[in-house]
Order: sequence, then C-alpha cells, then structure tokens
Amino acid sequence: MGAILAVAMSLPLALVAWRAGALTRDGALAAALVGFAVLFGTGWGGAAMLAAFFIPSTAVGRFALVRGVASDPAAERRNAAQVLANGGAAALGALLEPSHPGLGIWIVCGSLAAASADTWATSIGAFSVKHPRHLLTRREVPRGTSGGVSPVGTLAALAGAAIVAVSGGVAGGGVPLFLACVAIGFGGMLLDSILGATLQGSFECPRCGVATERRTHQCGTPARVVGGWRWLDNNGVNALSTTLAALAAAGGWWARSG
Repeated sequence: MGAILAVAMSLPLALVAWRAGALTRDGALAAALVGFAVLFGTGWGGAAMLAAFFIPSTAVGRFALVRGVASDPAAERRNAAQVLANGGAAALGALLEPSHPGLGIWIVCGSLAAASADTWATSIGAFSVKHPRHLLTRREVPRGTSGGVSPVGTLAALAGAAIVAVSGGVAGGGVPLFLACVAIGFGGMLLDSILGATLQGSFECPRCGVATERRTHQCGTPARVVGGWRWLDNNGVNALSTTLAALAAAGGWWARSG
C-alpha cells in the first residue's frame, strides 16, 4: 500500500477511535503511527489483522466496563504506551514485508494474536464466577491480580488469538499461519501471565484494598508495592510478550520458507 493511502486510512481511523473514547490523545497519535506502518508494510492484509485485533478487543473491554466487572476501567482508554506495547512489534515487523515477502504478515499476525489473547483473557476472564487462581501457586487471588488465570479467561484467550489468526490466514498465510498464530498468541498470553506473576510490579490500593497493576489506583490513591519489580509495569510485560511473539512468528516464517 502506498504511503499516502496508508496515511489517509490510519489517521482518520485513529481520530475516530479517539473521539469514541477508545484512545487518549497521545494514544491516537501512536495508533496512527502503528496503523501507518502496518498498512504501508503489509497492505490490506495487515489492515485486516489490525482491525481483527483492535475492534473486538475494544468491544470486549467496553462490555466488561459496562457490566461493571472491569478491574481497571481507566485501562479501556488506551494511551500511547499501551498502544505501542501492543502494536509496536507489529509495526516494526510489517516494514520487513517489502524486502521479505510473507515475513511481515507472519510477524504482524503473531504479535497481534498475542496482544489479542491477553486482552480477551483479561476482559472476558473478569466474568468468571470463581476467583482467578495464581498461575504458579494455584491459590485463589482477587480479580485484577497480575498472574491470575481462570478457565473462562483461558478459553477467551484462545478465541482472541484465533480471530487475529483467521485474518492472517486469509491475508495470505493460509492454514499454517492460522495454526501457528493461534499457538503463538496463546503462548504469548501465558508468557504475559508468567511475567505478571513473577517479575511485574504488583500493587494494592491501601484505601480500597483492591489489587491493581497501576501505581495509582482509579480512586486516586497511590498504591503500595506488594510484589515484583516496581519499574516493570503491565505495558512493559505486554511489550516483551508481543515482541517475543513476533520473534516466534518470524521463526515460523523462516522454517516454512527455508
């Protein structure tokens, strides 16, 4: 896709998402840059995968918010850090497509499948009747605790990865790309959970007694550290997971083409 058309598509869509409340102002700018890179590098196929990630992920997040089960309503309005953590690897990988046909499609699909799986696991998992269990200790933990998983969230992660994988398969990767990206997306979600359970800084609001992934709870009270590395937040974990998913997808492309 030409640069002018890529700008003409990505910028208005980012503005619409901002006006709809799905993005902050800086988030809209970051989304426009990610969208431009993906469209410029991978064309309509990349646009389909980007839409398969962003639209359903925003919808399930809004649904959880409306139903009052979202652990952090503020997170549903994505800022620049969140956008780049989820889409930065896809944007950089997409730019490899012109010089290595097929590689950009695989990277975009794998990284966005991981981002989608994680988002679906968090949003749909919040509807679980039972409390999530810590991935490593298997003890029940409060909703919103980093590393907490549930059967509902796990199934949702598969669905989130599959939606992006389907669009990648249609975009030109076929069944091999679909199967690879479902596995990579689900694996990325598990890695995200493991990092969240071990290294990510975990916080608790001293006022509400609620677990949160943010240094300041939504009530405005500074949260206290209860585990992990204070400097490693959810955005850092997401960026690492999507980057490793992109590398796994690149390895899959290499194995197929080599």
